[in-house]
Amino acid sequence: MVARELEQRFIGKEEVIRLLLISVIAGEHAVLIGPPGTAKSALIRSLARLVQASYFEYLLTRFTEPNEIFGPVDIHAFREGDYRRRTAGMLPESEIVFLDEVFKSNSAILNSLLTLLNERIYAVGGRVLRCPLVSVFGASNEVPSDETLIAIFDRFLLRVRSDNLDAYHFTGLLERGIAQEVHQVSGASLQPLVTLHEIGEFSRNIARYMQFDESFLSTYKGLVFQLRAEGVSLSDRRVVKMLKLFAASAFLDGRDTPDVSDLFLLKHIWNSEDQAPIVEAIVRPELETFYRERPERRRVGAVGVGVEALAAEIDRIRQILTGGTVLGDVQLFSQLSALNEIKSALASLQDPRARELERRVQDLLDASFKTGRFANL
Repeated sequence: MVARELEQRFIGKEEVIRLLLISVIAGEHAVLIGPPGTAKSALIRSLARLVQASYFEYLLTRFTEPNEIFGPVDIHAFREGDYRRRTAGMLPESEIVFLDEVFKSNSAILNSLLTLLNERIYAVGGRVLRCPLVSVFGASNEVPSDETLIAIFDRFLLRVRSDNLDAYHFTGLLERGIAQEVHQVSGASLQPLVTLHEIGEFSRNIARYMQFDESFLSTYKGLVFQLRAEGVSLSDRRVVKMLKLFAASAFLDGRDTPDVSDLFLLKHIWNSEDQAPIVEAIVRPELETFYRERPERRRVGAVGVGVEALAAEIDRIRQILTGGTVLGDVQLFSQLSALNEIKSALASLQDPRARELERRVQDLLDASFKTGRFANL
């Protein structure tokens, strides 16, 4: 229910949505990386509203003080010689947390976050508070390069790219954007669809879901060692933690045991953005083989745009290219780039109609590169 609601509001973000939900189910943390205006904040806020949980959000800067995150010092208690913080409504008492620009925080914040994210405890004034924290979602415009931030980056098990949408999503983007603006003006708000207690079924019965057959473990082992051989650092700790995410992915689909489709999560364990295509190239062949043998299975991230929408976009581009209007170099390049994006999207669809559309796209591309003229297309 939560996934469907979010997918209706955010076009082209199906895989990101699934990753966020898996993180909550498994009780792990994720960070969204991408340029401003790519729905990072809106996605996390909407998820928090749909899941009935205590929520805390803050935009961090290097000037952020601990009392803004962990609560102000209790002055009354301090006068009596007792150092404590008033944590009500602050991060230590929250279940889902969103920290925007998380890597811009200062050392005073980071040191406390490290323990809190990993062990769910917060120490203050000699007391150790047990925190109900389920998941922390971070957001950043870029991957941290400062060595002092490696430890906090490592606490986010999943690293998720959130980019601007492809050209063929443009019409849908405008339609969804208008709908959201109308909702905001009318004062309509999202209502919870599920509680953390319901999601907690996974944790309460984790032994049932943490069952892996030899074939799955063998495939996983092969991928891990391929990644390490290509220089993608993947510690034993993260290797073990990923098993929990695979199980959570299966749980989200209503399956008792994980299968190869859940290994798509490995695409999001890179440590730097230049590793992302390397990871993709290693993981994708296993996924392609799995879905080729099971055409009835829904492919993660392939539902964002249908065959009909892609066909309409191809026709629109064809009309531009054959309409008799002389296109400038930038205009021409834009249309050809859109065709290449459509071609990639069609390749991921199992619908037989997608193959015919791929041929139409290729004909347009071939004609453009061959003659530079489109009157005869």
